[in-house]
Amino acid sequence: MRDRERRGVTAAGAKPAVQPGVAVPSDDPDERIRQLEARVAELETSERKLATERDILRKAAKYFAGETNW
Repeated sequence: MRDRERRGVTAAGAKPAVQPGVAVPSDDPDERIRQLEARVAELETSERKLATERDILRKAAKYFAGETNW
């Protein structure tokens, strides 16, 4: 149940729920472009964060792999 809530899926129809941070698409092309540009910026920020976390995990795995004395 918590996994569905985290992913934004309702139990009734298993359809994605409306997320509070997601804007509803606009009919105005200029507004739609602004929304898409904001989303791209958000995704780029998220990608940088994930890349940093991945690099930290790789370095930690390499470090701990070298520390094992089986």
